[in-house]
Parts: sequence; structure tokens; C-alpha cells
Amino acid sequence: MGHVQKRLLSTVTKLPSVSPATLQKFPPREAFIQESDVPRPAFDPELWASLQPAPSSALSAFTHRAGLSSIIKSEDDIRQACTHPSFIDVWRQHYPREKRIPKDNAQLSVFGNSLMGLFAMEYLTTKYPYLPTRIQKAVMTAHVGPNTCASVATELGADKLLRWHRTPQTPNAPAVLHTDALASIPRAMTALIYKKHSLPSARQFVHSYFLSRQVDIRSMLKFLDPKKALKELVHKFGREPPKSRLLKETGRFSNTPVFVVGIFSGADQIGEGFGSSLKMAEFRAAEDALQRVFLTARPEHEIQLPSMTFPSGVGDVFRFTEKPESTSYKAPESVTAEIFYASAGRSRITPLPRGTPSRFTS
Repeated sequence: MGHVQKRLLSTVTKLPSVSPATLQKFPPREAFIQESDVPRPAFDPELWASLQPAPSSALSAFTHRAGLSSIIKSEDDIRQACTHPSFIDVWRQHYPREKRIPKDNAQLSVFGNSLMGLFAMEYLTTKYPYLPTRIQKAVMTAHVGPNTCASVATELGADKLLRWHRTPQTPNAPAVLHTDALASIPRAMTALIYKKHSLPSARQFVHSYFLSRQVDIRSMLKFLDPKKALKELVHKFGREPPKSRLLKETGRFSNTPVFVVGIFSGADQIGEGFGSSLKMAEFRAAEDALQRVFLTARPEHEIQLPSMTFPSGVGDVFRFTEKPESTSYKAPESVTAEIFYASAGRSRITPLPRGTPSRFTS
């Protein structure tokens, strides 16, 4: 074996996505450059390694790490879930005469993304009934968005099994980056779990790996004028107008004063804040009162999701093998509509005059 072939072999052995059985056939025929008048491109060992199928041991280890060995037993399904559609064009260019084209996860990823959005939205809507719609969308993206899906795929070790190709942006399609390709794997896995087992199993997978993560929702609630927003919110609930009261202070005539202001609606204190000035403390107190309302969470033992009405047996929602254990589902009560003012002050809706009945209230 020549020096060039030894270097190629040492390069390929460092790549984790190549099966040891494949190295017996290395170097391939295209690695030998023969003298010819026709110019040939240089052999790329990394590209050649990316075209090789993942070893069975790596696929089995990935399935066991995800806890899905009893649900997904076929290696072809796992290999399909880890194959991005961008890989197919590159594979066809290098193997134009091959008739057996690898299966990609295009359809599985789209279907799994819909399932993940369904599970996330029904859970967040039930747990945080007062959360504004715009914030709900941001929280859902933080739970099941592309970055989170790519992070979960990396934690499970799927980045070593991913088969993809970087594609530049075109007028008809966006660019394909490594994060986008990684994000397709958990989505395809969710669809496979539903396809191979049941909808409750797919929901359990999403809840275990995505909805159990801690998301700082409080930092997403930003208000341009919290006092004005709080005034409209208190009026919508039929409570007394909010009033600010100074609770504590220290160092008023010093360089570092601290003021503690409370927001009261009648005799009830609904918010509290501090600051180096009365205006800052009042601003933070109004923010605290709004966050207490919007972040009101329903206890976990009281959460009932619409998808819980489906049976837990094997099969999709159109072929039930078992009857639901309990059909006593009680939908949560509808809460008061959102305030008219957007949290960033971008809403063009003007508030109604005092005394005018609102079309959102019954």
C-alpha cells in the first residue's frame, strides 16, 4: 500500500460514521487517479465516508440511549430518520447507476413537527391559561423549535449518524445548515413512534425530552408601559383600579437610595417592585403584577390534555385496538381575553372608553 493510500486510510479511520466492515474495501476505485487526458476531481475521503451507511452497532446504541429499543426495532427506520433529504442529491451524483435509493426523513420530519407542535401547544395552553398568544408561540418555539431539536439530537448522539449535505440558499428553498439537518431527527423519531406504536407514546417522548425542559418565560414578558397595561387588565377582570403605594425606603437623600413600591387593587396587593427611584420601583411593581397574572400555572395533577382521550394501545388514532380507559374529560374554562396592548407596545388597537361594553366579555 502506497503512502497516499495510507494517509487516506488514517483519515477515514478517524471518522466516527464509518463502519469497520466498510474499511475492508478501502480505498475505493475512485481513490486511484490514473493518467488520462480527461481531468478528474480529487478524491475526498470525508465525502466518501459520509456516503457510507451507518454501522448497525451505532444505530442500536442510539435507539437504546433514546429508550426506544422496544418500539423501533428496525435499523432501516432509524437510518431513514437520520437521513436528511439534502443527502439524496449527493448520493445520486456519486452512484448514478444504483437503483436502490436511500430513504430520507422528509415526510417523517414534517409529520413529526406537526405532532410536536400539537403536544406543546395543548400543554402550554392548559398549564398557562393566561399567557398571551404571542408569548405562547415564543415559549413553544423555545420548547420544540429547531435549536432545541438540534440540541436534543446532539445530546442523544445523533450527530454522528446524520447523513446530510450543506446546500446554499436558492430562490425556491432556504439554505440547509447543520442545525436544520439535526433538527429533523427528533421530529422524524416522533413520527416513527406514532407510526410504530401509538399517539400517547409519541406524546410521552415529546414530554420527556422537550416539555420537561426549563424555559425562562418571565424574561419573554417585556412591557413598554406596564402601568397602562395593568390598568386595562384590572379593568377587564372587574377589579378596582390599581394604585401605587410606597412600602419602604432607605437613603432618600444619599447617592444610593432604594424604594419599595407596592401595587394595590382595593385592599389586595397584586405586585411589588424596588428601584433607585420611585418611577423605577413603580415600573417594576406593575411588571411584577402583570407577570403574576400571565404566569399563573395550573398544577400538574390537574392538567388534562385533549390527547389523553385516545387509547394507550398499539395503533394510530384511526385504528383503535383498545377502548379509552377513561372518557371523563373536562375541558378547561375559557379565561378572560388578552389585554388590548401588546407587550412591546406595537398593537394598533385603541382601548375602549370607560363604560363601553367589550365584545370579548359575556
